[in-house]
Amino acid sequence: MAGQIKRLIQRLIDERSRGNPTLAVTTRTKLLLKGIRIDEYADSSPDDPAVIQQLRTVAGEMGITL
Repeated sequence: MAGQIKRLIQRLIDERSRGNPTLAVTTRTKLLLKGIRIDEYADSSPDDPAVIQQLRTVAGEMGITL
């Protein structure tokens, strides 16, 4: 299922920020610092199991279940 990474990233940002634009920016920055370049993923991007696992790990560190 292509685009799963993009959807997970967006869900993580939405759940973490809860509509607060400042928290959305800091969450994007944290993902970048963890090595996840969010701008590289689109709805048509192929799914990479390693990146999906990394996103789930980062989400767990933030207290979010994906």
